[in-house]
Amino acid sequence: MQLRYGASCMLQLMHLTLEIEREEDGRWLAEVPQFPGVMAYGTTSDEARSRAEVLALRVLAERLVQGEAVPVAINFALPAAA
Repeated sequence: MQLRYGASCMLQLMHLTLEIEREEDGRWLAEVPQFPGVMAYGTTSDEARSRAEVLALRVLAERLVQGEAVPVAINFALPAAA
């Protein structure tokens, strides 16, 4: 999907998936598979999700600073429950 901003600017939309599971010890683990190593624990699923989103945005920001990525609009999605 492409988003248009004015006549001269077009951004691609990046879809990131959040996978969340509960560990045997009761902690929640959220992972963004599109960015290897981006995973975060939380005491609740919301906390784990929030931490993983922040970490994914930090990784993307660092890639932008280093010139490894181009600016994009971002959409986080949770997979549908099976």
